[in-house]
Amino acid sequence: MLMTTTPNIEGKEIKKYLGLVNGDAIMGANLFKDFFARITDIVGGRSAAYEKELRRAKDIALREMSEQADSLGANAVVGIDLDYETIGDSMLMVSASGTAVHFE
Repeated sequence: MLMTTTPNIEGKEIKKYLGLVNGDAIMGANLFKDFFARITDIVGGRSAAYEKELRRAKDIALREMSEQADSLGANAVVGIDLDYETIGDSMLMVSASGTAVHFE
């Protein structure tokens, strides 16, 4: 499945627009990740544990979106938008949305 943030596929013609598709992932961070992330916030630096969870959530959201597009008969998703949110103190949410298309 070709997936792109652009509204078209260079050199290809989109034959059918099949509709909006999306995928979401909500990940809970555990107590230890929260504790070490707060220490990192105080002393500076990057929180590898949170970065890993965000990448994992993004991969899940994109995979769900791709599966939904595939079920519609698409061979690509264009115009992808990724949104990152926090829910409460320890939940991370990634939402992916785009347009399922068939191109030749």
